[in-house]
Amino acid sequence: MSLTFYNSLIRHKEPFEPLEPGKVKMYCCGVTVYDYCHLGHARSYIVWDTVRRYLQWRGFDVRYVQNFTDIDDKILKRAQQEGSSMQAVSEKFIQAYFEDMARLNIREADEYPRATYTLDGIKRLIHELEQKGIAYPAEGDVYYAVRKFPEYGKLSGRKLDDMQAGASGRVDTDPEALKKQDPSDFALWKAAKPGEPFWESPWGEGRPGWHIECSAMVQESFKSTDGKLADTIDIHVGGADLVFPHHENEIAQSEAATGHPLARYWLHNGMVNVGGEKMSKSLGNFTTIRDLLDAPNAPDAMAVRLFVLMAQYRKPIDFTDEAIASAQNAWNTLKEGLLFGYKYGQQLGYTDVNDSSFGNSEYMRIPDDSDAVKRFQTAMDDDINTAGAIAVLFELAKDLQKEGNRLSHEGKTTADPQTLRSHWQTLVVLAQVLGLEANPDELQPEKPSDVTDAEIGTMIQQRLEARKAKNWAESDRIRDDLKAKGIVLIDKPGGVTDWIRE
Repeated sequence: MSLTFYNSLIRHKEPFEPLEPGKVKMYCCGVTVYDYCHLGHARSYIVWDTVRRYLQWRGFDVRYVQNFTDIDDKILKRAQQEGSSMQAVSEKFIQAYFEDMARLNIREADEYPRATYTLDGIKRLIHELEQKGIAYPAEGDVYYAVRKFPEYGKLSGRKLDDMQAGASGRVDTDPEALKKQDPSDFALWKAAKPGEPFWESPWGEGRPGWHIECSAMVQESFKSTDGKLADTIDIHVGGADLVFPHHENEIAQSEAATGHPLARYWLHNGMVNVGGEKMSKSLGNFTTIRDLLDAPNAPDAMAVRLFVLMAQYRKPIDFTDEAIASAQNAWNTLKEGLLFGYKYGQQLGYTDVNDSSFGNSEYMRIPDDSDAVKRFQTAMDDDINTAGAIAVLFELAKDLQKEGNRLSHEGKTTADPQTLRSHWQTLVVLAQVLGLEANPDELQPEKPSDVTDAEIGTMIQQRLEARKAKNWAESDRIRDDLKAKGIVLIDKPGGVTDWIRE
């Protein structure tokens, strides 16, 4: 089976074929840096990080670019509220972005272009559209003439005549309808208002519109080694809320200028609800990533990542306390499997447990023809079916958990140690494809038990007497007391009880 994606542009799945064999150009619409990242950002960037990881695991050379929007009305408003500057606000929340994403094990992009760093490219692209008669100036503003692009609406499926006037996105917070030739036209360049930061341009002092920024950044970030600007990339991704107007307008701008498709595949992740309602500040259910992870009794960051990946990426997900608690329990199981080699490797006779390479997936060789690997790849090839892939991980983790319990309670396992190692390494490698990793430092070093062999023997005898008297509560209390002291009891047939120090 070949890798397939659901392409929003054609509204069905299709096999993935990159423009250049073995290489993938992938662009993700990034955050507007005026506040801390929220759960919607967590969902989106976990999903696209996973797609990128899987493409790399499949052998593709992926160039992954994600922008920062650092020119925006919301940033200006935040700067005014704080008595700061647009640049200071942007830098603060860009740094916060990296901190939050690192906690969710989201790898950094190959490049993070910013709108403020792409102004020459933005002005160049606007000029090209103006030369083609598709953009027009109006009292310091520049607008895109939507009706001059016949394919407008092909991504969203909207018909131009049905669209509401002024649907120009975030940059059109105070539309001046009289300047527009058509109510649906949107701004490419906005004249500066008093007291706002501005840049010089052929149309006067001002700043770019939101949509044109991404069109210019795609062209420049993926340009060829000889400096030719990119016309078409392989994959363009973002949240479903960006389909219209942002991605629709990107297509209109880029394709009118170049005459080529902006992207071959358009992928969009579903939205995030909280307790059954759309997440929004007005409803009071707006939660940032750091608020979630820093709260009392907070879930592990990996539990949050697991929760996101247990859902089909195109469908809405609902953050609830119960759902997160369930994901935490699931992560505990998976984590136990991921730490199996660290916990039991010495007991199983692995001679390299103290090597720096032990547990490092880069040094692991797993059987590509194993049933687990085949089923994992079949799931992921089907439009990144992470839920199906995670089911394979849980099978491996539960088998390892079962063998770990035998090692703890019986001191041995019936399974071949090298087979267990192969299962463990398969789990570690496949889980890392999904960005799910456990830290061996979480294994608490066992404290040396100060209870003597004689004391252990006495307590075992007391427990046997309690069992004979059918005083199960006392029997359990003694067993748990010894467990707390690092002593594991092993009940054998014939009423014999052995013990081991953990």
